[in-house]
Amino acid sequence: MQGFLKKITDWMIEKEEEAAKKCAIPMEEIEYQIAKVEAQKQKVQEEYEEAMRNLDSILQKLHKIKNIETIRCQNEKN
Repeated sequence: MQGFLKKITDWMIEKEEEAAKKCAIPMEEIEYQIAKVEAQKQKVQEEYEEAMRNLDSILQKLHKIKNIETIRCQNEKN
């Protein structure tokens, strides 16, 4: 599905580029699209950073559990 959406987006951008070469697209429309894409990019970046913080937190907890178990198991063997 993502590949399909990329193809559609690429096709639309190509058509807009052709129209821009003919001065058929108002500058305001292009600026609006740029702002919209920049806002979406910022949103995705924030979601990515939040996901990475969550994964880092989970990894820290798992490493802590592993360390506790390692120490506990070593003490039980002794």
